[in-house]
Amino acid sequence: MTDRELSHVDSDGCPTMVDVGDKTPTRREAVAEVLVRFPAEVAATLREQGLRSKKGPIVDTAIVAGTLAVKRTHELIPFCHPLPIENCRIEAEFAGERELRIRCTVALTHKTGVEMEALTGASIAALTVYDMCKALSHEIVIDGLRLLEKSGGKRRVKQGRAVA
Repeated sequence: MTDRELSHVDSDGCPTMVDVGDKTPTRREAVAEVLVRFPAEVAATLREQGLRSKKGPIVDTAIVAGTLAVKRTHELIPFCHPLPIENCRIEAEFAGERELRIRCTVALTHKTGVEMEALTGASIAALTVYDMCKALSHEIVIDGLRLLEKSGGKRRVKQGRAVA
């Protein structure tokens, strides 16, 4: 076990938003990743079509959706603070024959981090890919959503592990 405590629970055990009022603003960045795994025939079709579907450009649409999600994370996750996002970058590329890797990088200078924003952006981008491709198959799998990196604030994370 660890001696850390849950940050969103008060002394009475009730859910609460973290008070960041006394924290010093620092540059904070987070990178999240998710994989979208297609059946082989769907991946081949998508490659042939240049990652376009009847609904339009798949990756471009996913980037827009993921970016919107980053900016609205506080509306989706109850204890997230509304944040003035300074940078959001979403990238998607094939990682092998059947997997599309989506990475979302979010940065700002503020009193709280952007891990949830990066994870939300990556997940909504992946869900958008699924939505745009589901006419080809419902066997598409979204897998491995994870935080790759986080910097700024108390702890630094690299490849999902705390580092000094």
